[in-house]
Amino acid sequence: MRYKMKAKNQKIKKWVNNIVTGILMILLITVATVVVISKASGGEPEFFGYQLKTVLSGSMEPGIQTGSIVALKSAVVKTGFEKGDVITFQTEEDILITHRITEVVRTGDSVLYRTKGDNNNAEDMNPVLSDNVVAKYTGFTVPYVGYFINFSQSKNGALLLLIPGFLLLIYSAFTIWKVLSVIELRPKKQVDIVGEDSGKSTT
Repeated sequence: MRYKMKAKNQKIKKWVNNIVTGILMILLITVATVVVISKASGGEPEFFGYQLKTVLSGSMEPGIQTGSIVALKSAVVKTGFEKGDVITFQTEEDILITHRITEVVRTGDSVLYRTKGDNNNAEDMNPVLSDNVVAKYTGFTVPYVGYFINFSQSKNGALLLLIPGFLLLIYSAFTIWKVLSVIELRPKKQVDIVGEDSGKSTT
């Protein structure tokens, strides 16, 4: 019975070790991928035609929180947006803003969008020319990850690669130490058992 319990405990430990190792490896690969893509693109990463942008203000809270990343689909037909759509547009100062359309104004062939942040009290001062629309918000957002991406683009961003690698190194060293401890203990236990048996046989 004790042997079965011991075997079961060893199996559970091995299973936990594999899970922890897998999580650390996934974390390392994910961090490395985000950092490399961010550095290569010179900004937020892009996957399968979707741009990941960092939200730097709270104008669209609570739906989109400050520090979140949002997935944007590049605008192909820039005159086809409707009231209620959330778009990302470029201002004259080359700043990207993501706000909701409150009104579509059509004048001949030109289209203007009046926009407003969900958390703002008033509409934006200047209407948005359809040519200045960059992308449409897809509804996908992940809170706080934007802070991580911004840091990865900084001079110290490369340090993010060291953190999961360092954790993996510590965990590997701990695992090796446990294996060596078991190997050293087994001969000692066998010697003790032989000694006890020989003592009993002499009495």
